[in-house]
Amino acid sequence: SAPVPLGSGSYYIGMAAWDLSVTVEELGPQAPPLKISVTSDLHIGGVILKVVEKSQIQRDWSDHALWWEQKQQWLLKPSWTLDKCGIHADARLCLTSQHKPLRLRLPSGITFRLRACFSSPVFRSVTGICKLLNIRHPEELSLLWPVEEKKRKKEKDVEEELYDITRAPLPSSEQFVDLANGMPAFFAEAAETEAVYKMLAVSQPAPAPETIAKLYRTTNITEKAHINSRWLDSSRSLLQQGVRENDKLILRFKYYTFHDIAPQADAVRVTQLYEQARWAVLLEETECTEEEMMVFAALQYHIGKVSLMEQFVTSCPAMEDLDSALQCLEVKMEGESSADDMLETMTAPELHDYLKIFRPKRLTLKGYKQYWFTFKETTISYFKSKEESCKEPIQQMSLKGCEVAPDVSVAGQKFCIRLLIPGPEGMNEVYLRCEHEQQYSRWMAACRLASKGKTLADSSFSSEVQSIQSFLAMQKTTPSTNTAQTDESINTHSLVSPRYQKKYKPKQLTPRILEAYQNVAQLSLTDAIQRFLQIWQALPDFGLAYVVVSQ
Repeated sequence: SAPVPLGSGSYYIGMAAWDLSVTVEELGPQAPPLKISVTSDLHIGGVILKVVEKSQIQRDWSDHALWWEQKQQWLLKPSWTLDKCGIHADARLCLTSQHKPLRLRLPSGITFRLRACFSSPVFRSVTGICKLLNIRHPEELSLLWPVEEKKRKKEKDVEEELYDITRAPLPSSEQFVDLANGMPAFFAEAAETEAVYKMLAVSQPAPAPETIAKLYRTTNITEKAHINSRWLDSSRSLLQQGVRENDKLILRFKYYTFHDIAPQADAVRVTQLYEQARWAVLLEETECTEEEMMVFAALQYHIGKVSLMEQFVTSCPAMEDLDSALQCLEVKMEGESSADDMLETMTAPELHDYLKIFRPKRLTLKGYKQYWFTFKETTISYFKSKEESCKEPIQQMSLKGCEVAPDVSVAGQKFCIRLLIPGPEGMNEVYLRCEHEQQYSRWMAACRLASKGKTLADSSFSSEVQSIQSFLAMQKTTPSTNTAQTDESINTHSLVSPRYQKKYKPKQLTPRILEAYQNVAQLSLTDAIQRFLQIWQALPDFGLAYVVVSQ
């Protein structure tokens, strides 16, 4: 441009204008790029303004930004100049929306079509998605590419069900979500969207055995490492990592440390965590023993059964306030209790008896051996004899979260208690043998309460003893009755992994699953899911991830 005189012999030389090509996504894929005249000191916001004016499209452009194709980066700072960004005439820019539709598969297997942020780092995009779905602690989750399905050419016509919620506003990471009846306001707008949210917060029915067999399963460590290589980089945006509009990704829990799980506030989070744990067991991603598989199957059966019967209850602020008020009242009343009552609670009852113990997993041919047992709070300790009970015990076993099952035959005078105790190396199997019915009733009731985290001081202890004695009395009146239950409605091959589908027939699996089911049949839906997660977390392979390292 021509020099402009400034006086005193000085001149200002203006910057030369040049043409910049910008593709506008709204004009369609076949539309040619728009050429605008710019100077190097023009800021990014000015470029967008010029492109919008030249496109002559009347719409809301607030969600749009410039994407630099050659550099694979977003130009998100409107105050930066073209010179500062390093943009020259050969740059190919695209004016595109930052939020685009994405197909997202959740741990439960449901696929949603929703709007995700393609310009923010994946960490923030996941935060926005989790806020939309009402999942707390989004830092536990991340996105990964699905495995290519090359062997399913004949099934291309079969389309999976897709739930479109692209109309839902995607909140930013700093914004709070408005809740209505315990769910995000968007889902509470209509009965259809409310039903979709219910699918998120309630466990789905057991899949068909054919479905389990068709799903991709890792067979060795190399394949497991290959799965982990598909995680997206949390520090880069979706578009930077080759994700395009309507691509399919998987949302999964990546970091196996779960903070502050509150069933009332975490209905979706707990359900999706359970679904991921269930599929990890069914697809043999996490190794478990045959006994543990039967316990998992029994819990799946119970959770599926209770999920169908229970009404969907959402957390209500008024109910939460009522709960907190009742808790405060309970504490206040406890504070006003008499000194005798306080002394009673301080001296919780205990059990002391000679029992026999047997550990079938140990490499030994020895049978039951007698020891002196004490039951305090939720812990069993045993000693060589009553006289040595003041010394250190041979072993202590905490029964919190354990599985308790009866192994009783009144006719054969067999009164055994079967315990599956979670440990660092999986479930430890222990058998306790009592001498008579009264002893069995007391210790069985204590074990059941301890598995739920309750002590002998709990008011339900005496009623638990009475119910066990009633059960034994029924066996006396009908000694020939076969206590093994049968339930034709159990689809056993939907509850175990393919390895056990091949190994056993349904008639062989049903009594074993029902035997384990007897111990969990009284659990609520929340308690059953938490029990499943506890046993899953106790498995030796839990939380292990394999990666390929090249030298």
